Amino acid sequence: MSAPAACILDADGPRLTSREARFFSRAQPWGFILFARNVEAPAQLRALCDEMRGAVGRHAPILVDQEGGRVQRLGPPHWREWPSPRAHAATAGDRASAAIWMRYRLIAAELSELGIDVNCAPTADIAGLQTHTFLADRCFGADAGTVARVARAAAEGMMDGGVLPVVKHIPGHGRARADSHHALPVVGADMPALRETDFAPFRALRDLPMAMTAHVVYTALDPRPATTSPVVMEAIRRDIGFSGLVMSDDLSMQALKGCPEQRVRAALDAGCDVALYCNATLAEREAVAEAAGPLAGAALSRAEAALAMRRAPKPVDIAALEAKLEALTGDAWHG
Repeated sequence: MSAPAACILDADGPRLTSREARFFSRAQPWGFILFARNVEAPAQLRALCDEMRGAVGRHAPILVDQEGGRVQRLGPPHWREWPSPRAHAATAGDRASAAIWMRYRLIAAELSELGIDVNCAPTADIAGLQTHTFLADRCFGADAGTVARVARAAAEGMMDGGVLPVVKHIPGHGRARADSHHALPVVGADMPALRETDFAPFRALRDLPMAMTAHVVYTALDPRPATTSPVVMEAIRRDIGFSGLVMSDDLSMQALKGCPEQRVRAALDAGCDVALYCNATLAEREAVAEAAGPLAGAALSRAEAALAMRRAPKPVDIAALEAKLEALTGDAWHG
């Protein structure tokens, strides 16, 4: 079988249409990502995951954003509703790492039962006084040490539950004052400051299997957004030392310019291994897959190595884990 295309794509609804199934069969995206529009009930979601993998004829990774708080695609009545990562960590105080491990072990249990094997979390960005509200409560804290420690616990909780984490938004989104969904943020900090703060949590987490880029300009490095900057990608590999798979953040976001094909090629040419493109028409998805081309060389090796890091879920007493978490955080979460 030929190598899959260097892209991650989504579907329009709760089940694949016949046109989507035929397209995915031809295009062979490396993976898929789910959104709230794809989610109705457990049986339906398991069927959708099966359809996606059936279309490409292999166990393709299926991703979701299930951070908790403002970013959770699965919720009541079928799945738990979680407070924001920052609020939950703060409630647990000096037991934050233990509580966050439990939180993400429970999230992993829900995801793995559905056939979802990659979660786009944890966020390793540092919250500052001017961090944009779209991101601030998704961070685990306001200093590099806390963020690295608690994000590590989140990643380990997921991996212990058989779900691969995606650390984001490398090399650091916390200083950005704009929402990259709508505009291009510009960070003017110098390199010593970036290395000491923004880069530090990612350096501590450099052994994780996957990372997602930030659509942010770092003027100390390059006038281009990190996702499309070979200079920033070199810093991610050499300065931060991240050796895992690097996927772009959603290339349809308004921080970037150009048509879908241009955005995809710019990200891959800069050094991203896989291009994530969401919320597109079928014609746009076709153009994205063609522009991405097959995974090859170092990118293919990193993709294979990332998936090889999946662990078999460790047995856990879910009810006991819920009770322990509630004892640590009180009513800060809802079963």
